[in-house]
Amino acid sequence: MEKKQKIIITLVIIIIAVGAFIFVKKRGQQAPKKQIDVNQKIDTVTPRNPADVSYLSGLPCDDKSRRAVAVMQPADVSARPASGFSDADMVFEMPVITASITRLMGVYVCGNPEDVGSMRSARHDFLSLAAGLDAIFVHWGRSNIQKFKDVLDSRTYDDMNCNNDAGKSAEQYCYRKTGMARGVDTGYAKFAKLLEGAKAFGYNLQNKFVGYPHKDEAPLDQRPNGGHLRVAFAKPYDVTYDYDKASNSYLRSWGGTADTDRNNGKRLAPKNVVVLMAQSDQLVEGEQYNNVQLGDPWFDSVDTGDAHYYMDGKEMAGTWKKDKSDAKNKLFFYDSSGQEVQFVPGQIWVEILEPGQNLKWEVIN
Repeated sequence: MEKKQKIIITLVIIIIAVGAFIFVKKRGQQAPKKQIDVNQKIDTVTPRNPADVSYLSGLPCDDKSRRAVAVMQPADVSARPASGFSDADMVFEMPVITASITRLMGVYVCGNPEDVGSMRSARHDFLSLAAGLDAIFVHWGRSNIQKFKDVLDSRTYDDMNCNNDAGKSAEQYCYRKTGMARGVDTGYAKFAKLLEGAKAFGYNLQNKFVGYPHKDEAPLDQRPNGGHLRVAFAKPYDVTYDYDKASNSYLRSWGGTADTDRNNGKRLAPKNVVVLMAQSDQLVEGEQYNNVQLGDPWFDSVDTGDAHYYMDGKEMAGTWKKDKSDAKNKLFFYDSSGQEVQFVPGQIWVEILEPGQNLKWEVIN
């Protein structure tokens, strides 16, 4: 090789090496991404949404700063349709027997349904979620787990129990609804009476929860023509959602039947659907009670997992996190870059699915 060629090759190698050094150095000097404090507790933060909207749904309402009320409700076919869900800011649905029966919790801030029910017994997983929202927890009875009964009896969390077997008795604020197929489905309450009871118990009725951030919904011309989401709980608890372009909402069906509100006949159609993946295990051998690994401080060893978000007719992957050191820690929803998800203003429906159960999203163009 001629001397001149060797010199040229050497210069090229030097230039490449210098360029690589400068690139690496600049990357090292970039400011790190802002980390979200996953230990935010309800009593140390203030709502971040504008003052004129709900901290859960992002919609304007008269009672925007009212403390949430979270009500336990069943998924049993004989109790359907349920009363109240069309007025909920947020709804949680998850198995209360592994790979089998599900139960729900409607969370109400802006909505004031005439009736709420049927109502059902409390489970520790739902109490942890309610506590993380600074919600007053309303239920009709509780699971037969002594440790959980002790938690309710400790008065650490504001609860109202219509069955008077653990926690704060609220029998006088609930009633039995006639015309239901089974006696277990007759537990109901007038929502106004629940607020009256919470006030009588001396519970704070002003919100302390930081809330969830929101964004503007996608313009009509940026939405797909449709979509179909299948959340495959065991039948007849399986759920599907059909995306409606015009309303930018997800029409909910339950066990193959259009899901409506018993109070008013409205079709349930959240603006946001969230699916969290979490393991469900038998809590006590020989008992039906299960434990969903959602970051509660009493039984869980896991407090994070995969998440899927559906809004504006699109699917987005991410993760969830609920620090298990304290039930009052917030349940966070993150996107794939680790930033907190911004929801479309409107109802948020959270489905909690076990690994191995089918989740399928199809876009219709």
